[in-house]
Amino acid sequence: MFQIVTLNANGLRSAVSKGLLRWIARRQPDVLCLQEIKAQRADLPERLLQPAKLHAHYHFAQARGYSGAALFSSKRPHAVRIGFGSKEFDSEGRYVEAQFPSVSVISVYFPSGSSSPQRQQAKFRFLDAFFPHLKRLRETGREFLLCGDVNIAHREIDLKNWRSNQKNSGFLPEERAWIGRVFDELELVDVYRRLHPDAKSESYTWWSSRGQAWAKNVGWRIDYQIATPKIAARARRCEIYKTRRFSDHAPLIVEYAGRL
Repeated sequence: MFQIVTLNANGLRSAVSKGLLRWIARRQPDVLCLQEIKAQRADLPERLLQPAKLHAHYHFAQARGYSGAALFSSKRPHAVRIGFGSKEFDSEGRYVEAQFPSVSVISVYFPSGSSSPQRQQAKFRFLDAFFPHLKRLRETGREFLLCGDVNIAHREIDLKNWRSNQKNSGFLPEERAWIGRVFDELELVDVYRRLHPDAKSESYTWWSSRGQAWAKNVGWRIDYQIATPKIAARARRCEIYKTRRFSDHAPLIVEYAGRL
């Protein structure tokens, strides 16, 4: 078995101050995918740049305190790719891909469009650029696992207040159609939904800081592990860890049969 964890840290140093590294040491995932690390290399101590018994790879944003993605693994990857070939979005630090013997694991952070119409348009440009990249990955025939904050809730059961959010970023018809194409046209698999097809409120991975959303469990499921069919078929157990909060997101944990 191997275990993959993905988490939007909403600031890596903040998450570490809330016990993230101690939790990782106890959990011992084979791969940890992190998004929204909000740090530059110079901001991070050595224990994060080279964590004990783990291999760490980062994609830092050019802007300070913004975006960023990372991938930690217990085994050294055969190869690592930073960025997916987009001049606009690679500067924002959104993509780390690590190749292991049986599967490539990708940590990805999709843009949010909630702050302004301009950022929503940037999100649409990201989706337009990223779909061909996923298509090319599929065409290589290599198994892969896409992990991260996609900032899209796919179906009505994926958020509490779906009726009032139909015109809001994260649940727009165009966004939902895009992720539907990922599942239908590219035949990739939403691993959580494969294991828990009817889960509703227990499936949420993000809660707004407003209106006691966490306490009332008014959440969204916007963090995913999306896999090629053969890898998805190896998924045995899935958990959304809510016992302790490291961020406004919860870690999504999946265990897969076989070796990494």
